[in-house]
Amino acid sequence: MTDALSITRELIRCPSVTPADAGALGVLENILNAAGFEVHRVTFTSAPHITFAGHTDVVPPGDETAWSHGAFSGEIKDGFLYGRGAVDMKGGIACSVAAALEYLADHGGKPKGSISFLITGDEEAISVNGTVKLLPWVAARGETFDHCVLGEPSNVDELGDCIKIGRRGSLSGTLYVDGLQGHVAYPHRAANPVPDISRLIVALSDEPLDHGSAQFQASNLEFTSIDVGNTAFNVIPGQARAKFNIRFNDNHTQETLRALVEARMTKAAGNRVRARIEWEYSNSNVFVTKPGPFTDLAVAAIEDVTSRKPELSTSGGTSDARFISSYCPVIEFGLVGQTMHQIDERTPVSDLEKLTKIYRGVLDRYFG
Repeated sequence: MTDALSITRELIRCPSVTPADAGALGVLENILNAAGFEVHRVTFTSAPHITFAGHTDVVPPGDETAWSHGAFSGEIKDGFLYGRGAVDMKGGIACSVAAALEYLADHGGKPKGSISFLITGDEEAISVNGTVKLLPWVAARGETFDHCVLGEPSNVDELGDCIKIGRRGSLSGTLYVDGLQGHVAYPHRAANPVPDISRLIVALSDEPLDHGSAQFQASNLEFTSIDVGNTAFNVIPGQARAKFNIRFNDNHTQETLRALVEARMTKAAGNRVRARIEWEYSNSNVFVTKPGPFTDLAVAAIEDVTSRKPELSTSGGTSDARFISSYCPVIEFGLVGQTMHQIDERTPVSDLEKLTKIYRGVLDRYFG
């Protein structure tokens, strides 16, 4: 079982809804052990060292009766492989394993450097027990990576249209405005926080945080909920609160961004409105892998297989690449993400074959 389709099907048949493993990591361990890999306590000493990263945990399947084929069946129909994780991202992992096995088979089992796999089972939830902890474990053993390919579903419409070379950071907070509860018939005896928080929301939303940078689109602050905890029509609430999230580029750090937003809040609140922000912990910092020889190598491998020159993009949400970027340059390239997290998640079998060829092309060029 060394081809990408077979590996993907075996992985899909493990219902590894985060944080459960359900045998998914064991599938990879058995395959890699059979190919001569040392799993868990492996030591790579030769450079260059490329690692393929990914996660075997998946999001819940939702209403399984709504699936055309079993969410964890790995069924093939009309050229498509169905199952939770087919795209995000068991298929990508399987292709990287298949490509490495092919490369080793053609080179006597020994690359001109090192190949490793950084596979975890905790990414789809809060990501506290996966890559973020595995990387220090690796570093403590003296291991270093020169480059990383993360097999997240980076492509938008067709295989080969996009490589992720960076991600914006993510920072969340709650805006609180304190008023004074009272009867609506006697507003002079109360202080209504609802109009005040409304004005602050507009003030924080209207002024741009920046106008983008060389590699990133503009940062954006989005309010996602407003609540006063009030079920009565005749009571002025004593407090209003609004949750927000900021996706920020490399014009900011978390610290400078907090300071900027709080300064704008203070200015808009003036001396009358009692407002404050409580910030949530975030491990999602902005990062970018600058275009260069490594990205050029990946682009060439993709063009060879798909005849497309991929866009180098920093759009989208967060991924484990934010952790890996502190250890080595990292790019994200996997399958097409149109059906990820959806009912009937699926990928064309032909895309698994093409992605395997692309990863193999990366290895040929990397060690060539």
